[in-house]
Amino acid sequence: MLKRWQSWIPTGGGLRDEYWARRHRLLTVLLAACVVGLTIFGTFQQALTASWVTVLLVLPCVVLAARLRSRRPASIAVALGFVIACAGFVTMSDGLTEAHFSFFVVVAALALYRDWAPFGVFLIATTLHHAVFGTLWHSHTYDHNGDPLLWAALHGVAVLLAAFFQAIAWALTEDEERRAQENLDDREAQLSVAFDETPVPMVMLSPDGVLLRTNSAYRHWLHLPDDLPAGFHIDDLPVTLVDHTLSGLFDNLASSGSVVATRLYRHNDTGELIWAEIHSTSLYDREGRLRLMFLNCLDVTESRRQQDELHRQVRHDSLTGLLSRSAFEDDLEALLDADTEGVAVLYVDVDRFKSINDGSGHSAGDSVLKAISARLLTIVPEGSLIARFGGDEFVVAVPGGSGAGAFVGEAALAAFSEPLAVDDSLLTVSLSIGLALAAGADQGEDAVLAADTAMYAAKRSGGNRMKIFSEQMRVSVHERIAAEKLLREALAGDRPTTLPVWFQPIVRAGSGEIVGAEALVRMRAADGSIIGPGHFVPTAEETGMIVQLGEHVLIMALRHLMEWRDDIDYISVNVSPRQLAEPDFVPLLADLLAANPELDPKRLVLEITETALLGSSVDVRERLETIKRLGVRIALDDFGTGYSSLTWLQNVPADVVKLDRSFVAGLSSDARKSSIIQAVLWLATSLGMSAVAEGVEEEADHHALHAAGCELIQGYLFGKPMPPAEFAERIQRSRMATTP
Repeated sequence: MLKRWQSWIPTGGGLRDEYWARRHRLLTVLLAACVVGLTIFGTFQQALTASWVTVLLVLPCVVLAARLRSRRPASIAVALGFVIACAGFVTMSDGLTEAHFSFFVVVAALALYRDWAPFGVFLIATTLHHAVFGTLWHSHTYDHNGDPLLWAALHGVAVLLAAFFQAIAWALTEDEERRAQENLDDREAQLSVAFDETPVPMVMLSPDGVLLRTNSAYRHWLHLPDDLPAGFHIDDLPVTLVDHTLSGLFDNLASSGSVVATRLYRHNDTGELIWAEIHSTSLYDREGRLRLMFLNCLDVTESRRQQDELHRQVRHDSLTGLLSRSAFEDDLEALLDADTEGVAVLYVDVDRFKSINDGSGHSAGDSVLKAISARLLTIVPEGSLIARFGGDEFVVAVPGGSGAGAFVGEAALAAFSEPLAVDDSLLTVSLSIGLALAAGADQGEDAVLAADTAMYAAKRSGGNRMKIFSEQMRVSVHERIAAEKLLREALAGDRPTTLPVWFQPIVRAGSGEIVGAEALVRMRAADGSIIGPGHFVPTAEETGMIVQLGEHVLIMALRHLMEWRDDIDYISVNVSPRQLAEPDFVPLLADLLAANPELDPKRLVLEITETALLGSSVDVRERLETIKRLGVRIALDDFGTGYSSLTWLQNVPADVVKLDRSFVAGLSSDARKSSIIQAVLWLATSLGMSAVAEGVEEEADHHALHAAGCELIQGYLFGKPMPPAEFAERIQRSRMATTP
């Protein structure tokens, strides 16, 4: 039972030193204020004697409360001072009942100490005051008559009851604090388990960089002892940053709270480099001041090693170990930035390497490439770049201008005059080298292209030599690059606008009536000017963009065929060798025709040059037969310019023969040309073909062709290629002119 009652009684004395000091300072100041207040009150009440006596008794208590360092003596001095102050106030008030309320106020105030010593002293002293003073000086203690002991008992019990409820509140507060502490202890234990047992290195730091707490993973990671000395600072860690200081890193984390990837250097026997990602979380107080930092350190050394290895593989050729193309281009830009004299670029190609691969196999070819790489590395000076661009092509960048590059090129030719040791055998290898100079950071790509062009010039000259890129070569390269750029932009834009398709009329020789047209593509420049096909079609052929370009022309031709279905018989479209060789060309043509079911396929004529037939790698006859099965007609363009034109007339399933302008020009004054034209026309007719004469510019040639029996003609005499709107007007004028 006693223990049960004890559980209800507050234990007291549980305040932390700083909290107790703050409360004691407050109560001491209040007690000192009471001295001033009692002096003023005694003056107004004309009770100076009682006032001065009270003040003289309270002042020592104030001094003791301020000077004593021990808790209990200081707090007891405050309690006694308040008893004297309250008693003096009651005396100066002639025992006024309301003056006794001061005792109840002080009971609540002294409960702030949460200590039984001052609290009990005050209660005992108050009870004695009420009993002794109430008996001896009744009139100055109670303002009513009656037994003083009764009033002393009543007042004492009231004070004790007030103290009792203060004690209950005090006990309840302690109980809540105890439960809160238990919860805090549980959370601290959970945090300790989570913090100390996690395998991730963790550390808590004070704002000045002192390590407040570390877990075992952190200590193991940095080879720290389990018991760190007090005040162990971040600068005392056995690691240093490669590029920064640890304090600088700490300041950065404190200011930004960001994730910082940094490389640490560990001071141990191995000198191992370690990479760590440091995740920081900062804790601030209500005023926004940093209280502590929590760092979560992830060792990403292995991940960085894998990234470095991947980066190395991306930057280097897997076979030879030389730089890759992309790495070379990046490093060349940096080299050009650093070198003011310019950088010489050498494009190196192995002569007749294909025969090595075909004759000895690809494994032998790989061995040759490795041996070539090794020999080139012995020639190229330090500070240069050397890369394998693929196949048997190597590119070298040498700082120091064209003179240094020429020296390296000649040295390479001389070095490879000696046989190359490959797989226990000697192999003679020669090189073709192109040399170009790059003088600015933006010229690297142009220099590589120029050196490539010069290398091909060396190869065309027989190989085993070096050619230096000339300004004339540069002009052609820049023109090709500019044309390629313009063509790519045009194909990527609104093609009907950027690549307009114009039409040249094909007319009847006798009446001049327009019966057909040839679709011819143009390019519209940014300033609106029109660029002829000679400036971009060769580039389209070389780069393969001719496939997209040809598809666009075909689509536009079919669109206008539908528009002019009642005005002309057909439109012819040129098909390049690259298009014809594309496996998707015939399916594309079939899809376009299927999308226009109202169009008669024979109104579309595909013009194919004789040179395209000679250079094609596919079975031309089979592909042309497939096209004809779609209903599309075939025209043999530029007839007579090849070596076996008559053979093609027999072997190719053509419907139309287009006589080249070289046979047409000057026909009226050249009897031999007239005989040839008549023979071709007779042969075409006997094979069931029609004929169109191209390049007619003179009226006399027009009449000669008509007299020879050529039914259809085309040329500037009857109209240059023109935009669709102008061509439509021309058709209408032609119909009006030929209508009876």
